[in-house]
Amino acid sequence: MTNPILIFGEVLFDHFPDGSCVLGGAPFNVAWHLQAFGQQPCFISRVGLDAMGDAVLTAMQEWQMDVSGLQRDRLHPTGTVQVSIEQGEPSYAIVPEQAYDFIAASELPMNGADGLLYHGSLALRHEVSRRALAALKQQHRGKLFMDVNLREPWWNKTDIVALVDDADWAKLNHHELQALQPEPAGLDVAMSLFLTAHKLEGLIVTLGERGALAINAPGESGLVTPTQTVEIVDTVGAGDAFASVLMLGINLGWPLQLTLERAQAFASALVGRRGATIQDIRFYRPFVQSWMLR
Repeated sequence: MTNPILIFGEVLFDHFPDGSCVLGGAPFNVAWHLQAFGQQPCFISRVGLDAMGDAVLTAMQEWQMDVSGLQRDRLHPTGTVQVSIEQGEPSYAIVPEQAYDFIAASELPMNGADGLLYHGSLALRHEVSRRALAALKQQHRGKLFMDVNLREPWWNKTDIVALVDDADWAKLNHHELQALQPEPAGLDVAMSLFLTAHKLEGLIVTLGERGALAINAPGESGLVTPTQTVEIVDTVGAGDAFASVLMLGINLGWPLQLTLERAQAFASALVGRRGATIQDIRFYRPFVQSWMLR
């Protein structure tokens, strides 16, 4: 029996230019995929006492997710983001003062203190949610995975660096690595310096259509590139799909290179579908069977 996975952070609705509305948020997406992989994560977030909040709760229940960590907020609305596509890449207009900014430390579930804990950076833009994560970390004895998501204007370098210092594993893209450590070295050197400076067990840097690189403290490295051309419907949530399999691999003790290959395969499949979450369990079955998850 593996340790439980805790996922802390935002859940929101992505509003697309064509008028469609898709449930998302990086931590929610990761939790959604992990549930489909049979891991039963505890997702910790906050939604409004509104119709969209009800929709989040219903979606989680229908997906058989643990809802013990989903808080309800009388004052602040369920999160929303306006998504636009610029030169093939998603751009986000993230609305402030949303329910996920006010995750309450006093309402945290008390389970899973030994499991892998995942968090991003967007939900920590407000002091209330930062205090909640700090309280969660205090009771937590397992590994900590930080998925860096730098979204303008909702971050500053000092805070992000401090969060990475607390983490055991970190994932970020190559632009984010450059923003946090702007030395003019090659990527391999920059990654090694970053791993050492923050005393990380492992570091994963995603490179968009070029794949991803990873290194860990024992000196292992991994490289993965997409092996086949896939029809891209949209790239929203591709990094979250990748992160969910990284979490799976770390929790189940997969080798680093194998974890990367499986993460890339799943992310490549996801970009062929619309939205960051897939509500058809049949989409996940080939991965569940191939990876012998059940």
